Order: sequence, then structure tokens, then C-alpha cells
Amino acid sequence: MRGKPSFSHIVWNLIFIFGGLLLCWVAAYYLMGSVYVWIKWEPHELLSFLIYAVLGFIIFGICIFIVGLFIKRKEHQFWAELIEALRRISQGDFLIRIDPGFGDRRGRHRENPLFQLVDSINDMAANLKEMEELRQEFISNVSHEIGSPLTSISGFAKALKDDHLDREQRNRYLTIIETECVRLSKLSDNLLKLAILDSDRNPVHPASYRLDKQLVSLILACEPQWEGKQIEMEADLKEVEVVADEDMMSQVWINLIHNSIKFTPEGGTIRISLARTHDQAIVRVADTGPGIAEQDLLRIFERFYKADKSRNRTASGSGLGLSIACKITEMHSGSITVSSKPGEGAEFTVSLPLQRS
Repeated sequence: MRGKPSFSHIVWNLIFIFGGLLLCWVAAYYLMGSVYVWIKWEPHELLSFLIYAVLGFIIFGICIFIVGLFIKRKEHQFWAELIEALRRISQGDFLIRIDPGFGDRRGRHRENPLFQLVDSINDMAANLKEMEELRQEFISNVSHEIGSPLTSISGFAKALKDDHLDREQRNRYLTIIETECVRLSKLSDNLLKLAILDSDRNPVHPASYRLDKQLVSLILACEPQWEGKQIEMEADLKEVEVVADEDMMSQVWINLIHNSIKFTPEGGTIRISLARTHDQAIVRVADTGPGIAEQDLLRIFERFYKADKSRNRTASGSGLGLSIACKITEMHSGSITVSSKPGEGAEFTVSLPLQRS
């Protein structure tokens, strides 16, 4: 809806109207003066004043009519461009950008409704373009993540048809197929989790619980993994009670712990700490793995993003674990950060409010 005009707007409009009338009356005065001289007639002062006034209004009306035609033509062109831009956007062309020149001429400030309309449509087109790029990148990543294990499964399934394979080779091929199937299953589960988190179908159900006890139980649940790699697990967990969705937050801690176990070499160390700082619970998960390069730190929480060192079969992953952890943390009004240097391990820090706002 159009807002109420400001006082300065009204003042400038009045100045424009009275200034235009004054100029038209001056023009009428000199024009009729020339006519009087030409026809050699000098009317009464009152009649002359009335003639000047009427003629001035007529000249002013003619000028307004001419200016109105010009503005109407420009306005028609503007709306035609606007409709064409919306039509192209509806067809998927998000590279469109409307020139706000028309709205700018009507008033050089952002309060102009036409300027705001053009600005909003340009922002909408830019946001839709960004979303389309993310969608295409998402499809490309999903296709890649699904295509790689399917290619392996297909190749080794064909190899199993060879009757001359010995039992050891056959078992090795079957193990690879099983591993790739598990990888596909995890990818499917993670995609479903992200889809649910992005929708309104998975609301947060906060409740008060002991965060330190939750971390202890999850560390013990992962014991076979870190014991199998002879990793030294250090835990410094202060007694902290939070108000959060316990099931959702367990996914955050599981993802971070599994991530640390995956990248920590045999005989390495993982340190998990929990402390309370003012109204925040601070959880840190640090490992002695290969670390993360500086260029990867900025994108580590992006979906499907994987640093180069993790692109191997022994450290396989879909690149969704940290994205899920980040999404859940944000849903709890918290934050998750990472600090790392190549060769010096990595430390993930989760800040979680003690009371849900």
C-alpha cells in the first residue's frame, strides 16, 4: 500500500504547482500584452486581470496535459518492462535486472513505492538465481555421491559372475559391495534428515537434561571405534544442565565424535570438554588428525563439501554430517565453529544456550 506523503513531499508539490502557475501567468501577461499592442486595444484593468488569470490557467492546463502524455508513455513503458521481467522470472530466467531509472526520476529516494517495487523484484531475482545455483550444485553432488558407489557395486557384481574367482577374491568383492551399500544407506538417511530439518515437520522439543551425562553415554557408545584405532580418549566434562531437544543434540555429538575418530590416526588423541560460560554451555571436540586447510575452513559446514584429504575410501563420507550438526545447533539458537591448521588437528566448538529463548 502507498504510504502517507511526508510533509516535505507536500511542500515541494505545492511549490511546483504555484511556481508553474506563476510562470504561466507571467507568460499570459506578456502574450496578451503583445496581442493588445497588435490589435491596438487596452481593456479595463479588471477585465485584463481576468483575461490574464484565465489564460494562465489554460496555459498551465496545456503544459500539464503535455507533461502527462510524456509521463504516461514512460509509465506504460515501465510497466511493460516490469511485466516482461516477471514473465521471464516465472519461466526460470533469473538473470533479469530491471533498471530503476523510472522510479528514480519520480523521486530520488528509497521511499518511492515504484523504486521499492523494482528493488524488491531485483532482489527476488537475485535470490532465486542463488537458490537455483544451490539446487543445481545439490543435484550434481547427490548424483556424484550416488553414482560412485553404484558404479562400484555394478562393477564388482559383474566380476562375481566369473566362475574362476577364488573364495578370497569373491569375499573381498562382496565386502566392497556391502560397504558401498552401507554408504548409500547412510547417504539416504542423511538426506532424509536434512529434508526434515529444513521443513516444519521436525519441530524442536526442548526439555531440561544433563548434557555431561549425555556426552558420557555417547563416548562410551563409540568405544569400539576409538578403541579399535587405539585412540586415547580424554574427557573433561563439568556438570551442566541445558534445555534442548536431547535426541536432536545427540546427533550433533555423534557426528562430531565420529568425525574425530575417522580422521584421528591410530594412537592419536581425542579431547572432549564441557564447560559453562555465563548462560552458554561450551562443548569442544579436539583431535590430533591431519587438520584442515585454511581454504576448507570457510566451507567445512556446507552440504556435500569435503576437504581433499577426506576423499578416499578409508575416510569415506557424504559430507553431510557437519551440515546436519550445524543445522541442529542453529535450530537451538546455538553456534558451531572450527579452528584448525594442517598437521595440527582440528577443534570443533559448540556454544549452546542453557535456556531456550
